[in-house]
Amino acid sequence: MINTSEIMETLRMIDQEKLDVRTITMGISLFECVTDDEDKLAQRIYDRITTQAEHLCKTGEEIERDFGVPIVNKRVAVTPAALIMGAVKHPVKIAKALDRAGKTVGVDFIGGYTALVQKGMTGADRRLIESIPEALSETDILCSSVNVASTRAGINMDAVGMCGRAVKALAEKTRDRDGLGCAKFVVFANAVEDNPFMAGAFFGPGEGDSAVSVGVSGPGAVKRALEDVRGLPFDQVAETIKRTAFRITRVGQLVAREASRRLNVPFGIVDLSLAPTPAVGDSVAHILEEMGLEKCGTHGSTAALALLNDAVKKGGVMASSHVGGLSGAFIPLSEDIGMIHAAAEGALCLDKLEAMTCVCSVGLDMIAVPGDTSAETISAIIADEAAIGVINTKTTAVRLIPAPGKQVGDRVEFGGLLGWAPVIPVHPFSSADFIARGGRIPAPLNSLKN
Repeated sequence: MINTSEIMETLRMIDQEKLDVRTITMGISLFECVTDDEDKLAQRIYDRITTQAEHLCKTGEEIERDFGVPIVNKRVAVTPAALIMGAVKHPVKIAKALDRAGKTVGVDFIGGYTALVQKGMTGADRRLIESIPEALSETDILCSSVNVASTRAGINMDAVGMCGRAVKALAEKTRDRDGLGCAKFVVFANAVEDNPFMAGAFFGPGEGDSAVSVGVSGPGAVKRALEDVRGLPFDQVAETIKRTAFRITRVGQLVAREASRRLNVPFGIVDLSLAPTPAVGDSVAHILEEMGLEKCGTHGSTAALALLNDAVKKGGVMASSHVGGLSGAFIPLSEDIGMIHAAAEGALCLDKLEAMTCVCSVGLDMIAVPGDTSAETISAIIADEAAIGVINTKTTAVRLIPAPGKQVGDRVEFGGLLGWAPVIPVHPFSSADFIARGGRIPAPLNSLKN
Protein backbone atom coordinates (compact mmCIF):
# COMPACT_ATOMS: atom_id res chain seq x y z
CA MET A 1 0.00 0.00 0.00
CA ILE A 2 1.36 3.42 -0.97
CA ASN A 3 0.92 5.94 1.84
CA THR A 4 0.49 9.71 1.71
CA SER A 5 4.09 10.44 2.72
CA GLU A 6 5.42 8.35 -0.19
CA ILE A 7 3.18 10.21 -2.62
CA MET A 8 4.37 13.56 -1.28
CA GLU A 9 8.00 12.42 -1.45
CA THR A 10 7.59 11.43 -5.10
CA LEU A 11 5.94 14.75 -5.92
CA ARG A 12 8.86 16.56 -4.29
CA MET A 13 11.33 14.52 -6.34
CA ILE A 14 9.54 15.52 -9.54
CA ASP A 15 9.08 19.16 -8.58
CA GLN A 16 12.43 19.94 -6.98
CA GLU A 17 14.94 17.21 -7.83
CA LYS A 18 14.55 16.79 -11.60
CA LEU A 19 13.03 13.30 -11.44
CA ASP A 20 11.69 12.43 -14.87
CA VAL A 21 10.94 9.60 -17.23
CA ARG A 22 13.79 10.00 -19.66
CA THR A 23 12.15 8.04 -22.45
CA ILE A 24 9.18 6.03 -23.60
CA THR A 25 10.54 3.76 -26.32
CA MET A 26 8.36 1.64 -28.57
CA GLY A 27 10.07 -1.44 -29.96
CA ILE A 28 8.82 -2.55 -33.37
CA SER A 29 9.72 -5.78 -35.17
CA LEU A 30 10.48 -5.36 -38.87
CA PHE A 31 10.75 -9.04 -39.78
CA GLU A 32 7.40 -9.00 -41.56
CA CYS A 33 8.77 -6.30 -43.90
CA VAL A 34 11.41 -8.59 -45.46
CA THR A 35 11.61 -8.68 -49.25
CA ASP A 36 14.41 -8.95 -51.82
CA ASP A 37 13.33 -5.65 -53.41
CA GLU A 38 15.10 -2.87 -51.50
CA ASP A 39 12.67 -0.15 -52.59
CA LYS A 40 9.73 -2.26 -51.38
CA LEU A 41 11.61 -2.99 -48.18
CA ALA A 42 12.14 0.70 -47.51
CA GLN A 43 8.45 1.41 -48.10
CA ARG A 44 7.30 -1.47 -45.92
CA ILE A 45 9.56 -0.31 -43.11
CA TYR A 46 8.16 3.21 -43.36
CA ASP A 47 4.58 1.94 -43.38
CA ARG A 48 5.13 -0.46 -40.48
CA ILE A 49 6.67 2.19 -38.20
CA THR A 50 4.20 4.94 -39.04
CA THR A 51 1.29 2.58 -38.40
CA GLN A 52 2.58 1.06 -35.16
CA ALA A 53 3.93 4.26 -33.60
CA GLU A 54 1.27 6.63 -34.92
CA HIS A 55 -0.04 7.50 -31.45
CA LEU A 56 3.18 7.14 -29.43
CA CYS A 57 4.01 10.82 -29.01
CA LYS A 58 0.42 11.88 -28.39
CA THR A 59 0.04 9.16 -25.75
CA GLY A 60 3.26 10.20 -24.04
CA GLU A 61 2.08 13.79 -23.88
CA GLU A 62 -1.29 12.73 -22.45
CA ILE A 63 0.34 10.62 -19.73
CA GLU A 64 2.66 13.48 -18.89
CA ARG A 65 -0.31 15.80 -18.50
CA ASP A 66 -2.54 13.33 -16.64
CA PHE A 67 0.06 12.15 -14.11
CA GLY A 68 2.27 15.21 -13.84
CA VAL A 69 5.40 13.20 -14.63
CA PRO A 70 7.84 14.82 -17.09
CA ILE A 71 8.57 12.54 -20.08
CA VAL A 72 11.61 13.94 -21.82
CA ASN A 73 11.80 11.81 -25.00
CA LYS A 74 9.66 9.57 -27.13
CA ARG A 75 11.63 7.08 -29.21
CA VAL A 76 11.32 4.07 -31.49
CA ALA A 77 13.66 1.07 -31.65
CA VAL A 78 13.46 -1.49 -34.43
CA THR A 79 14.83 -4.89 -35.41
CA PRO A 80 18.59 -4.71 -36.13
CA ALA A 81 18.54 -3.53 -39.73
CA ALA A 82 21.28 -5.88 -40.94
CA LEU A 83 19.05 -8.86 -40.09
CA ILE A 84 16.46 -7.84 -42.68
CA MET A 85 18.77 -6.46 -45.38
CA GLY A 86 20.26 -9.60 -46.85
CA ALA A 87 19.51 -8.58 -50.44
CA VAL A 88 20.01 -4.83 -49.97
CA LYS A 89 22.96 -3.35 -51.87
CA HIS A 90 22.31 0.26 -50.83
CA PRO A 91 21.77 0.30 -47.05
CA VAL A 92 21.50 4.09 -46.91
CA LYS A 93 18.07 3.78 -48.59
CA ILE A 94 16.92 1.87 -45.51
CA ALA A 95 18.58 4.38 -43.19
CA LYS A 96 16.68 7.22 -44.83
CA ALA A 97 13.40 5.29 -44.67
CA LEU A 98 13.90 4.78 -40.93
CA ASP A 99 14.74 8.44 -40.41
CA ARG A 100 11.75 9.57 -42.45
CA ALA A 101 9.40 7.27 -40.53
CA GLY A 102 10.69 8.56 -37.20
CA LYS A 103 10.12 12.13 -38.26
CA THR A 104 6.60 11.33 -39.47
CA VAL A 105 5.53 9.94 -36.09
CA GLY A 106 7.33 12.77 -34.30
CA VAL A 107 9.81 10.85 -32.13
CA ASP A 108 13.07 12.36 -30.93
CA PHE A 109 15.23 9.43 -32.09
CA ILE A 110 14.87 6.11 -33.87
CA GLY A 111 17.36 3.32 -33.16
CA GLY A 112 18.13 0.03 -34.82
CA TYR A 113 20.49 0.75 -37.71
CA THR A 114 22.37 -2.09 -36.14
CA ALA A 115 24.56 -5.11 -36.85
CA LEU A 116 25.20 -7.99 -34.44
CA VAL A 117 28.66 -9.24 -35.41
CA GLN A 118 30.19 -10.60 -32.22
CA LYS A 119 31.22 -13.85 -33.93
CA GLY A 120 31.22 -13.12 -37.64
CA MET A 121 29.85 -10.88 -40.37
CA THR A 122 27.46 -11.49 -43.22
CA GLY A 123 27.59 -9.43 -46.38
CA ALA A 124 24.66 -7.40 -45.06
CA ASP A 125 26.52 -6.72 -41.83
CA ARG A 126 29.59 -5.49 -43.68
CA ARG A 127 27.58 -3.26 -45.97
CA LEU A 128 25.70 -1.73 -43.04
CA ILE A 129 28.86 -0.98 -41.03
CA GLU A 130 30.60 0.49 -44.08
CA SER A 131 27.54 2.69 -44.71
CA ILE A 132 27.34 4.15 -41.18
CA PRO A 133 29.29 7.36 -41.92
CA GLU A 134 27.10 8.19 -44.90
CA ALA A 135 23.86 7.01 -43.27
CA LEU A 136 24.27 9.01 -40.06
CA SER A 137 25.63 12.13 -41.73
CA GLU A 138 22.68 12.24 -44.15
CA THR A 139 19.94 11.62 -41.57
CA ASP A 140 18.86 13.57 -38.50
CA ILE A 141 17.32 11.34 -35.83
CA LEU A 142 18.59 7.90 -36.83
CA CYS A 143 20.91 6.11 -34.37
CA SER A 144 23.20 3.19 -35.07
CA SER A 145 24.95 0.48 -33.06
CA VAL A 146 27.20 -2.50 -33.65
CA ASN A 147 27.71 -5.37 -31.21
CA VAL A 148 31.32 -6.50 -31.73
CA ALA A 149 31.77 -8.85 -28.78
CA SER A 150 30.09 -11.11 -26.28
CA THR A 151 31.18 -13.28 -23.40
CA ARG A 152 29.93 -16.29 -25.34
CA ALA A 153 31.69 -15.49 -28.63
CA GLY A 154 34.73 -13.37 -27.78
CA ILE A 155 35.74 -10.19 -29.62
CA ASN A 156 35.43 -9.84 -33.39
CA MET A 157 38.54 -7.78 -34.05
CA ASP A 158 37.74 -7.39 -37.76
CA ALA A 159 34.51 -5.67 -36.75
CA VAL A 160 36.36 -3.61 -34.13
CA GLY A 161 38.70 -2.32 -36.86
CA MET A 162 35.79 -1.47 -39.13
CA CYS A 163 34.00 0.40 -36.35
CA GLY A 164 37.09 2.49 -35.57
CA ARG A 165 37.28 3.52 -39.21
CA ALA A 166 33.54 4.25 -39.25
CA VAL A 167 33.83 6.56 -36.22
CA LYS A 168 36.72 8.44 -37.83
CA ALA A 169 34.92 8.84 -41.16
CA LEU A 170 31.68 9.88 -39.48
CA ALA A 171 33.47 12.59 -37.53
CA GLU A 172 34.90 13.99 -40.76
CA LYS A 173 31.52 13.89 -42.49
CA THR A 174 30.02 15.95 -39.64
CA ARG A 175 33.06 18.21 -39.23
CA ASP A 176 30.90 21.32 -39.41
CA ARG A 177 29.14 20.12 -36.21
CA ASP A 178 32.25 19.13 -34.25
CA GLY A 179 31.78 15.48 -35.23
CA LEU A 180 28.26 15.35 -33.78
CA GLY A 181 27.33 12.39 -35.98
CA CYS A 182 29.45 10.19 -33.70
CA ALA A 183 27.01 10.89 -30.86
CA LYS A 184 24.49 8.76 -32.77
CA PHE A 185 26.76 5.70 -33.02
CA VAL A 186 27.71 3.28 -30.25
CA VAL A 187 29.82 0.10 -30.30
CA PHE A 188 28.79 -2.62 -27.82
CA ALA A 189 29.94 -5.77 -26.13
CA ASN A 190 27.13 -7.93 -24.75
CA ALA A 191 24.43 -5.63 -26.13
CA VAL A 192 20.97 -6.20 -24.66
CA GLU A 193 17.84 -6.59 -26.77
CA ASP A 194 15.53 -4.32 -24.74
CA ASN A 195 17.57 -1.16 -24.12
CA PRO A 196 15.31 1.93 -24.40
CA PHE A 197 18.19 4.44 -24.34
CA MET A 198 19.85 5.93 -27.40
CA ALA A 199 22.10 5.70 -29.26
CA GLY A 200 22.20 1.95 -28.64
CA ALA A 201 18.52 1.03 -28.65
CA PHE A 202 17.36 -1.77 -30.92
CA PHE A 203 14.51 -4.29 -30.73
CA GLY A 204 16.24 -7.64 -30.52
CA PRO A 205 15.39 -10.78 -32.50
CA GLY A 206 14.20 -12.44 -29.30
CA GLU A 207 11.42 -9.87 -28.87
CA GLY A 208 7.82 -10.09 -30.09
CA ASP A 209 5.98 -7.94 -32.63
CA SER A 210 6.16 -4.82 -30.46
CA ALA A 211 6.61 -3.60 -26.89
CA VAL A 212 6.76 -0.36 -24.98
CA SER A 213 9.57 0.23 -22.50
CA VAL A 214 10.49 3.09 -20.22
CA GLY A 215 13.82 4.49 -19.08
CA VAL A 216 13.78 6.49 -15.85
CA SER A 217 16.28 8.93 -14.42
CA GLY A 218 16.69 10.79 -11.13
CA PRO A 219 20.32 11.47 -10.13
CA GLY A 220 19.15 14.65 -8.44
CA ALA A 221 16.76 12.73 -6.20
CA VAL A 222 19.53 10.34 -5.12
CA LYS A 223 21.93 13.23 -4.45
CA ARG A 224 19.33 14.98 -2.29
CA ALA A 225 18.58 11.81 -0.32
CA LEU A 226 22.28 11.31 0.44
CA GLU A 227 22.52 14.80 1.90
CA ASP A 228 20.46 13.48 4.83
CA VAL A 229 23.03 10.77 5.64
CA ARG A 230 26.15 12.87 5.18
CA GLY A 231 29.07 11.42 7.17
CA LEU A 232 27.23 8.21 8.08
CA PRO A 233 28.57 4.69 7.27
CA PHE A 234 28.26 3.22 3.79
CA ASP A 235 25.66 0.69 4.98
CA GLN A 236 23.26 3.59 5.46
CA VAL A 237 24.34 5.19 2.19
CA ALA A 238 23.43 1.98 0.34
CA GLU A 239 20.08 1.66 2.10
CA THR A 240 19.23 5.28 1.30
CA ILE A 241 20.02 4.80 -2.38
CA LYS A 242 17.96 1.59 -2.48
CA ARG A 243 14.89 3.31 -1.04
CA THR A 244 15.23 6.22 -3.44
CA ALA A 245 15.75 3.94 -6.44
CA PHE A 246 12.58 2.06 -5.46
CA ARG A 247 10.52 5.25 -5.58
CA ILE A 248 12.08 6.35 -8.87
CA THR A 249 11.39 2.98 -10.47
CA ARG A 250 7.78 2.93 -9.28
CA VAL A 251 7.20 6.07 -11.30
CA GLY A 252 8.66 4.34 -14.35
CA GLN A 253 6.52 1.27 -13.76
CA LEU A 254 3.38 3.41 -13.55
CA VAL A 255 4.16 5.23 -16.80
CA ALA A 256 5.15 2.02 -18.63
CA ARG A 257 1.96 0.20 -17.62
CA GLU A 258 -0.20 3.16 -18.58
CA ALA A 259 1.54 3.58 -21.93
CA SER A 260 1.12 -0.12 -22.62
CA ARG A 261 -2.60 0.04 -21.85
CA ARG A 262 -3.29 3.17 -23.88
CA LEU A 263 -1.25 2.06 -26.90
CA ASN A 264 -2.49 -1.55 -26.70
CA VAL A 265 1.13 -2.72 -26.95
CA PRO A 266 2.77 -5.22 -24.55
CA PHE A 267 4.75 -3.81 -21.63
CA GLY A 268 8.44 -4.51 -22.19
CA ILE A 269 10.71 -3.39 -19.35
CA VAL A 270 11.64 -0.53 -17.08
CA ASP A 271 15.28 0.48 -17.36
CA LEU A 272 16.12 1.94 -13.97
CA SER A 273 19.38 3.61 -15.01
CA LEU A 274 20.34 6.93 -13.47
CA ALA A 275 20.65 8.97 -16.66
CA PRO A 276 22.18 12.41 -16.03
CA THR A 277 21.82 15.64 -18.00
CA PRO A 278 24.00 18.76 -18.30
CA ALA A 279 21.57 20.60 -16.01
CA VAL A 280 22.77 21.58 -12.55
CA GLY A 281 21.35 19.18 -9.93
CA ASP A 282 21.09 16.20 -12.28
CA SER A 283 24.55 14.62 -12.05
CA VAL A 284 25.84 11.14 -11.22
CA ALA A 285 29.25 12.68 -10.51
CA HIS A 286 27.71 14.84 -7.80
CA ILE A 287 26.27 11.73 -6.15
CA LEU A 288 29.78 10.29 -5.91
CA GLU A 289 31.07 13.56 -4.51
CA GLU A 290 28.26 13.57 -1.93
CA MET A 291 29.72 10.28 -0.65
CA GLY A 292 32.86 12.15 0.35
CA LEU A 293 35.00 12.58 -2.76
CA GLU A 294 36.38 16.07 -3.34
CA LYS A 295 36.07 15.57 -7.10
CA CYS A 296 34.72 12.71 -9.21
CA GLY A 297 37.66 10.82 -10.66
CA THR A 298 39.86 10.95 -7.62
CA HIS A 299 40.85 7.79 -5.74
CA GLY A 300 37.75 6.08 -4.40
CA SER A 301 35.55 7.00 -7.36
CA THR A 302 35.38 3.44 -8.68
CA ALA A 303 34.36 2.08 -5.27
CA ALA A 304 31.72 4.78 -4.86
CA LEU A 305 30.31 4.08 -8.32
CA ALA A 306 30.21 0.33 -7.61
CA LEU A 307 28.15 0.97 -4.48
CA LEU A 308 25.81 3.30 -6.35
CA ASN A 309 25.29 0.93 -9.27
CA ASP A 310 24.57 -2.04 -7.03
CA ALA A 311 22.22 -0.17 -4.69
CA VAL A 312 20.25 1.27 -7.61
CA LYS A 313 19.69 -2.22 -9.00
CA LYS A 314 18.75 -3.71 -5.62
CA GLY A 315 16.24 -0.97 -4.91
CA GLY A 316 14.79 -0.75 -8.39
CA VAL A 317 14.32 -4.43 -9.11
CA MET A 318 11.66 -4.71 -6.39
CA ALA A 319 9.65 -1.84 -7.87
CA SER A 320 8.92 -3.27 -11.31
CA SER A 321 7.57 -6.54 -12.64
CA HIS A 322 10.05 -6.42 -15.53
CA VAL A 323 13.41 -4.70 -15.11
CA GLY A 324 15.76 -4.80 -18.09
CA GLY A 325 17.78 -2.69 -20.45
CA LEU A 326 21.03 -1.45 -18.95
CA SER A 327 19.82 -0.52 -15.43
CA GLY A 328 22.36 1.09 -13.13
CA ALA A 329 24.28 4.36 -13.36
CA PHE A 330 25.43 6.03 -16.57
CA ILE A 331 28.62 8.09 -16.73
CA PRO A 332 28.42 9.95 -20.07
CA LEU A 333 31.09 12.63 -19.98
CA SER A 334 29.36 15.39 -21.95
CA GLU A 335 25.87 14.74 -20.53
CA ASP A 336 26.75 15.10 -16.84
CA ILE A 337 27.70 18.53 -15.52
CA GLY A 338 29.74 17.03 -12.68
CA MET A 339 31.67 14.78 -15.07
CA ILE A 340 32.27 17.73 -17.39
CA HIS A 341 33.78 19.84 -14.61
CA ALA A 342 35.84 16.93 -13.28
CA ALA A 343 37.36 16.30 -16.71
CA ALA A 344 37.96 20.01 -17.31
CA GLU A 345 39.83 20.24 -14.00
CA GLY A 346 41.94 17.16 -14.72
CA ALA A 347 40.37 14.84 -12.14
CA LEU A 348 38.94 12.53 -14.81
CA CYS A 349 41.04 11.03 -17.59
CA LEU A 350 40.29 8.34 -20.15
CA ASP A 351 42.05 5.64 -18.13
CA LYS A 352 40.06 6.46 -14.97
CA LEU A 353 36.83 6.49 -16.93
CA GLU A 354 37.72 3.08 -18.33
CA ALA A 355 38.30 1.75 -14.80
CA MET A 356 34.94 3.12 -13.68
CA THR A 357 33.18 1.35 -16.57
CA CYS A 358 34.06 -1.96 -14.91
CA VAL A 359 31.37 -1.27 -12.31
CA CYS A 360 28.81 1.02 -14.01
CA SER A 361 25.94 0.43 -16.42
CA VAL A 362 27.66 0.79 -19.76
CA GLY A 363 31.00 2.24 -20.79
CA LEU A 364 32.98 5.09 -22.32
CA ASP A 365 30.15 7.37 -23.31
CA MET A 366 30.13 10.74 -25.12
CA ILE A 367 33.85 11.36 -24.75
CA ALA A 368 35.51 13.95 -26.97
CA VAL A 369 39.09 13.23 -28.03
CA PRO A 370 41.44 15.13 -30.37
CA GLY A 371 40.37 15.21 -34.00
CA ASP A 372 43.68 13.75 -35.18
CA THR A 373 43.17 10.57 -33.14
CA SER A 374 43.76 7.68 -35.56
CA ALA A 375 41.15 5.10 -36.49
CA GLU A 376 43.44 2.42 -35.04
CA THR A 377 43.56 4.16 -31.66
CA ILE A 378 39.77 4.45 -31.67
CA SER A 379 39.54 0.73 -32.48
CA ALA A 380 41.96 -0.10 -29.67
CA ILE A 381 39.85 1.87 -27.19
CA ILE A 382 36.81 -0.09 -28.39
CA ALA A 383 38.73 -3.36 -27.97
CA ASP A 384 39.76 -2.48 -24.40
CA GLU A 385 36.19 -1.68 -23.44
CA ALA A 386 34.88 -4.82 -25.15
CA ALA A 387 37.39 -6.89 -23.16
CA ILE A 388 36.02 -5.47 -19.91
CA GLY A 389 32.51 -6.50 -20.95
CA VAL A 390 33.49 -9.93 -22.19
CA ILE A 391 35.54 -10.93 -19.16
CA ASN A 392 33.05 -9.51 -16.64
CA THR A 393 29.91 -10.75 -18.44
CA LYS A 394 28.41 -7.28 -18.58
CA THR A 395 27.34 -4.80 -21.21
CA THR A 396 29.98 -2.26 -22.15
CA ALA A 397 30.02 0.31 -24.92
CA VAL A 398 31.99 3.09 -26.55
CA ARG A 399 30.60 6.35 -27.90
CA LEU A 400 33.64 8.40 -28.83
CA ILE A 401 33.80 11.74 -30.69
CA PRO A 402 37.13 12.53 -32.37
CA ALA A 403 36.31 16.23 -32.77
CA PRO A 404 37.73 17.47 -36.11
CA GLY A 405 40.21 20.30 -35.73
CA LYS A 406 40.08 20.17 -31.91
CA GLN A 407 42.96 19.52 -29.54
CA VAL A 408 43.30 18.72 -25.85
CA GLY A 409 41.92 21.61 -23.82
CA ASP A 410 39.41 22.70 -26.46
CA ARG A 411 35.70 22.11 -25.92
CA VAL A 412 32.94 20.82 -28.16
CA GLU A 413 29.34 21.98 -27.95
CA PHE A 414 26.57 19.49 -28.73
CA GLY A 415 23.56 21.23 -27.19
CA GLY A 416 20.43 19.92 -25.49
CA LEU A 417 20.73 16.71 -23.50
CA LEU A 418 24.11 16.03 -25.17
CA GLY A 419 25.70 19.02 -23.43
CA TRP A 420 29.33 19.95 -24.00
CA ALA A 421 32.65 18.26 -23.33
CA PRO A 422 36.30 19.14 -22.89
CA VAL A 423 38.60 17.36 -25.33
CA ILE A 424 40.68 14.90 -23.31
CA PRO A 425 43.91 13.19 -24.34
CA VAL A 426 44.49 9.66 -25.61
CA HIS A 427 47.78 7.81 -25.33
CA PRO A 428 50.28 8.95 -28.00
CA PHE A 429 51.66 5.47 -28.73
CA SER A 430 50.40 3.45 -31.70
CA SER A 431 48.11 0.40 -31.58
CA ALA A 432 48.08 0.03 -35.37
CA ASP A 433 49.88 -3.34 -35.55
CA PHE A 434 47.61 -4.72 -32.83
CA ILE A 435 44.45 -3.77 -34.73
CA ALA A 436 45.89 -4.94 -38.07
CA ARG A 437 46.01 -8.55 -36.85
CA GLY A 438 42.22 -8.91 -37.14
CA GLY A 439 40.58 -12.25 -36.44
CA ARG A 440 38.78 -13.05 -33.22
CA ILE A 441 39.91 -12.88 -29.61
CA PRO A 442 38.54 -16.15 -28.20
CA ALA A 443 35.77 -16.27 -25.62
CA PRO A 444 36.98 -16.52 -22.01
CA LEU A 445 36.76 -19.69 -19.99
CA ASN A 446 33.80 -18.35 -18.01
CA SER A 447 31.72 -18.51 -21.20
CA LEU A 448 31.51 -22.31 -20.90
CA LYS A 449 28.44 -22.62 -18.71
CA ASN A 450 26.43 -25.44 -20.32
